[in-house]
Amino acid sequence: MKVVRVEPLVTMGQLTAHLNSLGWTIPVVPELDDLTVGGLIMGTGIETSSHIYGLFQHTCKAYEIVLADGSLVRCTPDENPDLFYAVPWSCGTLGFLVSAEINIVPVKKYVKLHYEPVRGLKAICKRFNEESEKKENHFVEGLVYSFEEAVIMTGILTDDADQSKINSIGNYYKPWFYKHVEKYLKANKTGIEYIPTRHYYHRHTRSIFWELQDIIPFGNNSVFRYLFGWMVPPKISLLKLTQGEAMRKLYEQHHVVQDMMIPIKSLEKCIETFHSDIKTNGEICKEYTRVSDVMAGCLWAREEFWEMFDGSLYHKLRKELQCNDAFPEVYDKISKAARH
Repeated sequence: MKVVRVEPLVTMGQLTAHLNSLGWTIPVVPELDDLTVGGLIMGTGIETSSHIYGLFQHTCKAYEIVLADGSLVRCTPDENPDLFYAVPWSCGTLGFLVSAEINIVPVKKYVKLHYEPVRGLKAICKRFNEESEKKENHFVEGLVYSFEEAVIMTGILTDDADQSKINSIGNYYKPWFYKHVEKYLKANKTGIEYIPTRHYYHRHTRSIFWELQDIIPFGNNSVFRYLFGWMVPPKISLLKLTQGEAMRKLYEQHHVVQDMMIPIKSLEKCIETFHSDIKTNGEICKEYTRVSDVMAGCLWAREEFWEMFDGSLYHKLRKELQCNDAFPEVYDKISKAARH
């Protein structure tokens, strides 16, 4: 298998643009252009191909890390294996990630995408599970629009396309992807489209999944898209920087943005919990369900956090590598309570 070596600040948009032009891609391409290799390794990266390849970290063959003492080490499953397996999800608290080697696979021109509206929670979970178990599906995704309404999408890479069904969804003037998908639900009909591969990879970029509807409520209006669609999406970092205190409190009190990763067996119960406790929309991705993945934080107490995760290897390495005086513990980096 061929490998690409990249530095952490390389984004998904940059990497796919370069690799696709050469006929290659990485197996797991999280949807937003600005997501970085380092962030997806040190945090969590997942995609609609993860039912085949696993999380983003599972496609990585090696890391180079600068440790607390300033030394540079390379880690693989055979060389410094403890560090290799502890780096993912450590959020930069074991050292600085300076390079990663990632498997690459051949790519094709289009994704043949099949849209299937499904109604009834049990039916939604059943269909999603069935399609996730089919290895012939290169991509499996579900968008849940209400407690009992969803669209399950399956995609297959191909070089051959019906020219009348090609839809370049990434063009700036096109409807936001989740709104486009919703048309199949409202019409209660299945459909097939051929989407250019890079457009599929970054299908949620322009609308930041569905976050942009709260930032620019008129952003999906056809007139706005044709005149100003090339300007979106705005940078999240810029939005945070310019966000006033009143707007920040409004978001905290009335807006839920939170990552969720759950076993497929808990999917139905999880959606029921969303409906009763959160009452928001969500995206199902592979064997996990996710509300969104921008501006999220951990609300657990420290004891609850380490009860949820096995930190034995992590804490062992923190001690061996003398990290305590150099890097904060992972909980202190992601917890809102610790940051305050």
